[in-house]
Amino acid sequence: MGAQDFWVAIIVIGFCFQAQVSSSQNLTCNPNDMKALEGFMKGLETVLERWGYNFSSDCCKWAGITCNSSSSLGLNDSSIDTYRVVKLELPTKRLMGNLSESLGMLDQLRTLNLSHNFLKHSLPISLFHLPNLELLDLGCNDFSGPIPADIDLPSIQSLDISQNFLNGSLPPSICDNSTQLRALNLAVNHFTGDLPPGLGNCSALEDLDLSTNALTCTGGLSQGLFRLQKLTRLSIQDNKFSGRLSKEIGNLINLVRLDISTNLFSGTIPDVFHSLGRLQYFVAHSNNFDGQMPPSLSASPTLSLLNVRNNSLQGSIDLNCSAMTSLATIDLGSNRFDGPIPSNLPSCRHLNNINLARNNFSGQIPESFKNFHSLSYLSVSNSSTSNISSALKILQHCQNLTTLVLTLNFRDEELPADPTLHFERLKVLIIANCRLTGSIPQWLSSSSRLQLLDLSWNRLEGTIPVWFGNFSNLFYLDLSNNSFSGEIPRSITGLRSLIDRRMSIEEPSPDFPIFMKRNVNAQGLQYNQARSFPPTLELSKNNLSGPIWPEFGKLRLLHVLDLKCNNLSGPIPSSLSGMISLETLDMSGNRLSGIIPPSLVNLSFLSKFNVADNELHGMIPGGGQFWTFSSSSFEGGNNSLCGGLILPCPPELPDDDPSLGPWSPRESNKYTGMIVGMAVGFVFGITCFIGIDRYVWTF
Repeated sequence: MGAQDFWVAIIVIGFCFQAQVSSSQNLTCNPNDMKALEGFMKGLETVLERWGYNFSSDCCKWAGITCNSSSSLGLNDSSIDTYRVVKLELPTKRLMGNLSESLGMLDQLRTLNLSHNFLKHSLPISLFHLPNLELLDLGCNDFSGPIPADIDLPSIQSLDISQNFLNGSLPPSICDNSTQLRALNLAVNHFTGDLPPGLGNCSALEDLDLSTNALTCTGGLSQGLFRLQKLTRLSIQDNKFSGRLSKEIGNLINLVRLDISTNLFSGTIPDVFHSLGRLQYFVAHSNNFDGQMPPSLSASPTLSLLNVRNNSLQGSIDLNCSAMTSLATIDLGSNRFDGPIPSNLPSCRHLNNINLARNNFSGQIPESFKNFHSLSYLSVSNSSTSNISSALKILQHCQNLTTLVLTLNFRDEELPADPTLHFERLKVLIIANCRLTGSIPQWLSSSSRLQLLDLSWNRLEGTIPVWFGNFSNLFYLDLSNNSFSGEIPRSITGLRSLIDRRMSIEEPSPDFPIFMKRNVNAQGLQYNQARSFPPTLELSKNNLSGPIWPEFGKLRLLHVLDLKCNNLSGPIPSSLSGMISLETLDMSGNRLSGIIPPSLVNLSFLSKFNVADNELHGMIPGGGQFWTFSSSSFEGGNNSLCGGLILPCPPELPDDDPSLGPWSPRESNKYTGMIVGMAVGFVFGITCFIGIDRYVWTF
C-alpha cells in the first residue's frame, strides 16, 4: 500500500467513525419508553445524575441506558426508525424508593439490573410479564412482600432477587413459561412453604440457589427438583428441609456443587455418589445424618471438598485414598467417629485441609503423618488424643503445615521442650485448655511466621519470652489463664503487625471452625476463620507484675488489650490513647495507682473499659465513650475515684479554709464508697479467679 492509499484509508475510517458518533448522538427515544422511564424516576427518592430532560431529551443518552434501533430489533411499526431501550443497568447507585409499574412498558427490555441499592416495598407485577427480558437482577435491595403469583417471562435466562426481605411461598408458575431459565437465585429472603412441583419444568436450569430462607419439605425434597438434570449447582442450605434425603438426588448427574447444610435432614446419607460423576463439592454439615459414610462417597474420584461436620455419623473413617484422587479438603468434625485417627490419610496425595475435631478417636497421631507433605491445616481438638511429645515430633515433618489446632487433648501432659522440634511454616498454633504444664519452649522461637498463638487455659509457668517481640506477623496472642510471672516483656510493644502492618491472611479452608469463646453473657462467639480474630493481646489471669509499658500506645492496630487479674502496678500511661483502634481495654484486678488519664477519652472505638479493683484516685474522665461505661467499670478498691456514674466530685475548696475541718474530697469519697467498694471488690476479686468468662472450646 502506497502513502496515498494509506491516507485515503485513514480518511474513510475517520468518516465512518464520525458517522457512527453522529448516529449515536441523534438517537430518538421511543415515546412509550420515555414515559416508562419518567414513571421510574418518579418512584425514586434519589436524584439520578445524567438523567431527565435537564440532561438530554433523548433517554438513550441517560446513564445506564442502552438502546437499539427498532429496525435492528425487527420492529417495523413506524415510518420513523426510533430507538428502543434494551438495557437498564444501575447497580450500586444508592437508589432509594419504589419501583414503578411503568417499567412494564419497556417491552423490548433485555437486561434490568438494579442490584445493590436500597429499593423497597413490593415488586411490580409488570416486571414479571416482560416478553423479551433475559436478565433480571434485583438482588441486595430492601424489597418485601411476596413474588407475584403470575409469572410470564418467556425469554428469561437469569433471575436474581436474592438478599431482600421477600416472603410467602414460591409461586407455582415460576417455571411454567420459562424454558430458557438457566440461573435462579432466591437466596437470603424469608420464603416459606414447600418447593412447588412445577420447579421441575425449568428444564434448562443449571444454577439454583434457594439458601437461607425458611423453606420446608417434610418427608423429603420435592420430586420436581430431581428432574433438573442440567443442574450443576444446587444450594439449599440454611432452610428447614427435613426427612430423609431421597436417593433420587442421584438423578442430578451433572452436579458439580451440592450444598444441603444447616437443615433437618435425618437418616443415612444415600449411597448414590457413583452416579454423580462430576461432583466436586459436597457440603452437608449441621444436619441430623447418622450411620456410616456411604462407600460411594468415601471413594468419589471427583470430590475435592467433603464437609459433613456436625452430624451424628459414626463408625471408623474409611476413605479410599487410592480412588479419591481429587480430595483436597475434608471436614468430619463434631460427629461420633471412633477408632484410631486414619493412618492412610497421607496417601490422599492432594489432601491438605483436615478437620477431625470433636470425635471419639483413641490413641495418638499416626506415625504415617510424617509423610503427609501436602498437609496445611489440621484440627484434632477435643478428640481424646494423647502424647503431645509424639504428636509434635511427627507433625514437624509436615513441611507445608501452617495451621495446627490441638485444643482439649493431652490432659495434664507437659509441653515438650525438645530443642529439635521445628515448625518453620506454622502461622496458627492453638493448644488451649489442655492443662499442660511446663513453660513456653525455646523451639517455638523458630516459628517466625506465626500470626496467631493461643496457649490459654493451661498450667504453664515461667516468664513470657522476650523473643515474642520478634514475631513480626503476630497479631493475636492469648496466654490467659496460666501461671506466668515476671514483667510483660517490653518487646511485645514493638509487634509490627499491631503497629503498621495490616495482615493479609490466607485462609486454609472456606469454613473451618477453630474455636468458640463464651463471654460473660454466655453468648457464643465462634471464630470460623483466622481473619475473624480481632487483633488481640490477651494476658489476663496470670501472676504478671511490673508496670504497663507506655510503649503500648504504639499499637495503633490493636483491638483488644486484656491485662485483668494480675499483679501489675504503677500508673496507667497516658500514651495508651495512641491505641486508636482499641475496642476493649481491661486492666481490672491489679494494683494500679494514680489517675485515669484524661487522654483515654480520645479512644473513640472503645466499647469495653474496666479498671475496677485497683488503687486509683482522682476524677473519672468525662466525654467520649466514657459516658457509656457503667459504675462497675470503676468500683471495687478505687475508693478515691469520683465523677462519672459513681459519685459527683465535690467543689474545690481552699486547703486553709477552717470550716472544712478534717474533710477533704479524697477522704469524703473514701468513706462514702467504703462499704460499696469493699463488697464489689470482694466479689470482683473472686470472679477473677474462678474465670467467669472462661473459654468453652468446641472444636
